[in-house]
Amino acid sequence: MSRIQVERSHALGREAVREKAEKLAERLAREYDVRYQWRGDTLEFKRSGADGAIEVSDAKVRVEVKLGLLLSTMSGSIKREIEKALDEYLV
Repeated sequence: MSRIQVERSHALGREAVREKAEKLAERLAREYDVRYQWRGDTLEFKRSGADGAIEVSDAKVRVEVKLGLLLSTMSGSIKREIEKALDEYLV
């Protein structure tokens, strides 16, 4: 099992970041069959071989993903995609 953690600062405010996290989750649901739900300010997501959470606050976003055995071989490219998506969504 592999674990990915990425954190980014932002100046958008909690509500704006929640909306962006929701849009990202909708995209992941469409493209990768991801199921997700909010628990407070944490968006939890799961699919076969991976699960994780996106925690939002007034100034930071923290993404943590746990990958199963098959997906752990792709952890480097998955982490780069997460970083790229955060950089795009947090502008």
